[in-house]
Amino acid sequence: MKIVAQNYSDGKLRMLDVPGYSAKKGLLVETRASLVSAGTEKAIIDIARKGLIGKAISRPDWVRQVIDKVRTEGVMEAFRQSRARLDMPLPLGYSCAGVIRAVNGRAACGFRAGDRVALAGSGTASHSELNVALPNLCAHIPANVSFEDASYVALGGIAIEAARLAKPEFGHRVGVIGLGLLGQLAVQVLRAAGCHVIGFDISRMKCELAVENGAEAAAVTGADDPLAAARDFSRGEGLDSVVILASVDSNQPIEQAAAMCRERGRIIAGGLVGLEIPRKVFYEKELEFSVSRAWGPGMYDADYEERGVKYPLAYARWTAKRNMEEFLRMISIGAVRLGGITTHRFPFDKALDAYELLLSGREPAVGVVLDYKEGGDGASECLRVGNKAAERKPATGGIGIGLIGAGLFARGTFLPAMEKIPGFLYKGVSATRGLTAGHMAESWGFDYAATSHQEILRDERIDLVFILTRHDSHCRLLCEALEAGKAVFVEKPLCINRGELEKISKVYQSLLAQGKAPFLMAGFNRRFAPATVKCMELTGRNKGQSIVQIRCNAGYIPPGSWVHKEDEGGGRIIGEVCHFVDLAQAITGGLPHEVFAVCTESSRQFRDCLSVILKMDNGAVANILYAANGDKSFPREEVQVFAGGSVCVIDNFKNVRFFAGGGRRKTKWGLSVDRGYAEELRAVRNALKEGRPAPIDFRSIAATTAATFAIEESLASGQPVNVYCSEWGFC
Repeated sequence: MKIVAQNYSDGKLRMLDVPGYSAKKGLLVETRASLVSAGTEKAIIDIARKGLIGKAISRPDWVRQVIDKVRTEGVMEAFRQSRARLDMPLPLGYSCAGVIRAVNGRAACGFRAGDRVALAGSGTASHSELNVALPNLCAHIPANVSFEDASYVALGGIAIEAARLAKPEFGHRVGVIGLGLLGQLAVQVLRAAGCHVIGFDISRMKCELAVENGAEAAAVTGADDPLAAARDFSRGEGLDSVVILASVDSNQPIEQAAAMCRERGRIIAGGLVGLEIPRKVFYEKELEFSVSRAWGPGMYDADYEERGVKYPLAYARWTAKRNMEEFLRMISIGAVRLGGITTHRFPFDKALDAYELLLSGREPAVGVVLDYKEGGDGASECLRVGNKAAERKPATGGIGIGLIGAGLFARGTFLPAMEKIPGFLYKGVSATRGLTAGHMAESWGFDYAATSHQEILRDERIDLVFILTRHDSHCRLLCEALEAGKAVFVEKPLCINRGELEKISKVYQSLLAQGKAPFLMAGFNRRFAPATVKCMELTGRNKGQSIVQIRCNAGYIPPGSWVHKEDEGGGRIIGEVCHFVDLAQAITGGLPHEVFAVCTESSRQFRDCLSVILKMDNGAVANILYAANGDKSFPREEVQVFAGGSVCVIDNFKNVRFFAGGGRRKTKWGLSVDRGYAEELRAVRNALKEGRPAPIDFRSIAATTAATFAIEESLASGQPVNVYCSEWGFC
C-alpha cells in the first residue's frame, strides 16, 4: 500500500510503501479519489521544511513545552521527546472518497462492504490507497455523485460550517475574503442559501472563477479597492456578514471585514489569518465575531470522532457528519458544481508531481484531485512489509523481540532506552496504522512491520513480546502472548479492572500447572532507576520500619482524553499511580495490605488530585501525593524515605541526598532525569539469558494492580480498604 506523507524532522515529502490498515477500529475503505487541500497542506509542508528556528517561530507553543521539559527533565530527555515527535511521518490529506472493503461489527452504524462513501479527517482520510474511516466522519455518496466530486466532502463541510455561523438569510449581502478552494465552495453554498455574494482575492483568475460559480461581483485585492467595492455592492449600507477563508499571516483580512460590515454585522474567520480584534470599529458597529472550527460540531471531540457517540439532532442540528451529508446532497441536486473548480487531476502514482506543482506555483491551481486505480496495489490487504536492510543483519546470539504498539512512548522513551542495551534482535513491530509501523521498522532496524499483532505472536524467531499499546488492550494481548509461548513485557498498567486481573491470573496459574513457567514483566521502571537503587542501598536495613513520602506533580490531562475513560485508560490511578505503588513496594520491601485515599472535591470526577496512604504487610507506611493541578515548571517527582535515623531524598530521579548522623552528604548527582527504563530492560535481558524469572515477581505485580483498584474503592467509600489478592492465589 502506498501513502503520501510529510516528515517534520527533515521536511521531505515522500510516497511510502507501508503495511495496509486493518478495519479493527472502523471501516476499511479502498480509496478511489482524494482531494489535495492546497492551502492547508502547503502550510504543513512549509512548516516542515523550515529549520528549527523557523519551526520555533511558527509554533511558539511547542517551544514553551520544550523549555518546560528542559527545566524539569533535562536537556537530553527534552531532546529525545522532541525528536520522537518530529521524526514521525504525517499522512497528508483529509478528504477522500472510495468503497468500503471491510466493516468492523462495532463500527458498522449503517455501513456495509461495497458501499460508496466519502470520508473526512486527518489520518483517516489521507492520500492513501487504503483508509480506516470513522463512522461519524463518513457519509454515503448519492448514486449520481462521482468519486471525484465526493472527494471534496471535508472541504465542503468546512465551507458549510463557516456559512452557517454567518447566519445567512434570504437576500443577505455576504462577502467572502479568500477565493481559493474553500472560498469557491463557500460562494456556491451562500448562493444556494439565497444570499448575494461578493468575493475578494489577490488573484484575478480566482475572482473570475468565483463569478462563474455564482458570485455577483468580485474585487481583486491590490488592483481594486475592496472597501469601495463592498460599499457599492451593499448600496452603501455595509455587508450583512463577511466570511474570511484566506490564508495569510496578517491581521489585514479581519480589519477589512470589519470596515466592510454594517452595524451589528457578523464576521466569521475560517482561514489561517491574524485574529487581533480592532476594538474601535468592533465597538462602534457592535460586530459579532466567530471562528469556524473545521466542518462542524463533533470535531476534536474524541467521544464523537473515535468512539462514535452521536449528538442528538434536537440539540445539535448540524454536526460534522450532517454537514458532510448535506454537502453531498447539494452536489447531487446541482446546487454545488465542481467541474470548474477542479483545475488539475493526477493519477495517484504521480501524487508528488501534484505537490511539486503547488509548491512551485508555476500554474494557478484550485482543486487538485488524485485518482486511484480500481483494484490497484491497495486492493489486497497487505499486513506485513519487510525491511530489506534489516534482514541482512545476522540473527544469532541474542533475544528476538517484537513490539506491539508504536506510539510516542515507544519512539520517544522505550526504544531510545533499549538501544543502550545490547543483546536484543529487532524482529517485528506491529501497529494498527501501517504508516506508523512501517516508519518505526525503518527507523529502528526491525526486520518487518505489520498491522496485525498476530504476525508478532506467530513469529518463531521472537522470544520476547513488548506490549506498548493503550491500557484497555493489555490484558487481551498479554494473555494471547503468554498462551503463544512468548515471554511478555507489558507496559503499565497490567490491566484496568478486577475481571481482567482475574483472567490474567488464571492464564498464569494454568501455565504454571502445565509446567510452563511464564515470563511476565510489567513496566514499573522506577524501582530500577539508579537513584532508587542508591536509596535502597542506603536505607535497606530498616525497610520494615520505614516511612516513604512520594510526590508526583503529574500535570493536567484534558477531560476528553482516553486516559480518563474507564474502558480505555482506566483513569490516572490505575494508569499512573500504579508506578508509585510499585515504587513504595520496592523501597519498603513489603506488599500493600491496606489503603486509604482522599481527593480534592474538584477532582472527584477524574480522581487526579489525591493523597493515598499505604499500609504495607511488613509494618512500613507509604504516602503518595498525586497532583494534576500544579505547574509544569516545578519538578515532576520527589521521594523521601525516613528510616533508622536517616533520611534519603530522591530529587526527580536526578539527584540523591542522604542525611544521617547529624549531617548531609551528596551521594549521587545527575545531569538529566533517569527513571530506570534502560536498567529495567537490562534486568529483563539478563533474566531471560540466564533462565531466571522476571525481575518483578508476579505476586508483586498483582498486588500493585489490586492496590490501585482498592484506592478507587476507598475514594468511593471514604473508608480504608484491604488489598485482597489472595483470591488470585498470589498473596
